[in-house]
Amino acid sequence: MSEPSQSGAPTPGRRAGVRFIFVTVFLDTMSFGVLIPVLPLLISKLAGGDASHQAFTYGAFTFVWALMQFFASPVLGALSDRFGRRPIILFSNFGVGLQYVMFALAPNLAVMFAARIFSGVASASAATASAYIADVTAPEKRAAAFGVMGAAFGGGFILGPAFGGWLSTHDPHLPLWIAAGMCTLSGLYGLFVLPESLPPERRRAFDWKRANPLGSFRFLQARPDLFGLATMKFLADLAHMVFPSVFVLYAANRFGWGPPAIGSMMAASGAVGVLVQAGLVGRVVRAVGERRALLGGLSFGVLGLTVYGAAWAPQILFVAIGVFALWGFATPAAQSLMTRRVAPTEQGALQGAIAGLASLAGMIGPVVYTGVFGYFISAAAPVQAPGAPFFLAASFLAVALVVAVLATGATPRVTSRALVD
Repeated sequence: MSEPSQSGAPTPGRRAGVRFIFVTVFLDTMSFGVLIPVLPLLISKLAGGDASHQAFTYGAFTFVWALMQFFASPVLGALSDRFGRRPIILFSNFGVGLQYVMFALAPNLAVMFAARIFSGVASASAATASAYIADVTAPEKRAAAFGVMGAAFGGGFILGPAFGGWLSTHDPHLPLWIAAGMCTLSGLYGLFVLPESLPPERRRAFDWKRANPLGSFRFLQARPDLFGLATMKFLADLAHMVFPSVFVLYAANRFGWGPPAIGSMMAASGAVGVLVQAGLVGRVVRAVGERRALLGGLSFGVLGLTVYGAAWAPQILFVAIGVFALWGFATPAAQSLMTRRVAPTEQGALQGAIAGLASLAGMIGPVVYTGVFGYFISAAAPVQAPGAPFFLAASFLAVALVVAVLATGATPRVTSRALVD
């Protein structure tokens, strides 16, 4: 196994591992995106009943996936601190591939629901991938590396739904088999090129007190200089959930758009976001520092969400895309700042806790935003305001900005103390 150089830069073996992480994140996200247009077709085929019943079933599938992510993320993060990152990442590759096979062969809704539960566990590896990046990347280069990983996420979400939608017109099972093959090939490739990033002397014992959502939250709470940033990250994730929750409904209600127009807008937004995270994050962080990149990114996010909500014509949404994309500076900078505030043996626990908070936001956001949207387009609302969910999201992000200002004002302290019971 290659070891890091004395300068902190990854050796050639580690660089190959980092490239594999980026490719894996892209393929896993693309494979997830493939399922977006396919899952409703499969549910309608197996669930039966009317459209309302099918919509409820789809909601249950969405909720249980986020719920399993919520519980599995801290567990996998803690396991990666104990046994290393490599086995967890490879488990995710092969596990996600297996769940697509289960979907493709499912004879009834119960088997498909079981596959969705397993998928939520197997795909909860983003925390481990982030910990791998933190292990092998020098602190001053982490923001740029997290930016590239964010671009990999964005690229997968751009191509995945389009790929799945096109293939599903021929056979709804075809995208599932292709996604299964992509994940399996990625796992096989990783067996040969992915070195372990966490040497045995930097590992820590597995502890169920830390490897559960409440324990992971106590892990954050016990570190005041980290807890503020984690709170900011949760509020930012909650704000971002407005897009998967109501953007399709909002665009259809306000502008009368159908799937082609909405898909094109989402692709454009994703493409601009990828350009920002892959091409600009590193340069901006080097120029202004992580704290200013974080605060500036959050400020642009607040402005972008406000423009989305206030858009009085479709053309305004293109302005919103450009402004909102600059929010992309914030997340990599925040992740980099948080990795500086924990010991090397705690990177998996940190990333698992962060992923758990993101999953919690994923459960709360859809309920809140769809409820607000439904009310403000109803006759009971004092004013018709379909953009109200975006204004609410902007408010959450504005609070996150205030928290970030307070949380980043002090010099970080790297601690390795035990979890406070």
